[in-house]
Amino acid sequence: MEVSKSDWKLFRTRIGDWQEAYMGRLTKEYIDLLSGDENASDKFWKLEERIKKDKKHPGVMLELSKGNMIFDIVALINSGVITTADLEGFSDELKESVNFLLHR
Repeated sequence: MEVSKSDWKLFRTRIGDWQEAYMGRLTKEYIDLLSGDENASDKFWKLEERIKKDKKHPGVMLELSKGNMIFDIVALINSGVITTADLEGFSDELKESVNFLLHR
C-alpha cells in the first residue's frame, strides 16, 4: 500500500507525542524500580540494563520512513505504545492495512 501524504504528515505530527507519553510511562517504572528496598548498586545496575533495552524500543527511538510507516504503526501497537484508537484521523485504507497486519 502506498502511504498517502496526509497519513504521512499526520504520523510525523503524532509520533513525538506518542513517544513522549510512552517515555513518561517508562520514567514512572524507573522511579518504582529506584524506590525499592534493594541495595543502591543493585538498583543502579537494573536501571542501567533496563535503559539499555528500552532505548532500542520503537516507543523511544524510531527511524522515520514513509515506506515503513505501516509496519512502524503495527510495532507501536504490538508493543503497547499506542492502540488502534490512536489511529483516529488516519485514512480508512491505512487503518485497514494496519488491521490486516495485526491479525494475520
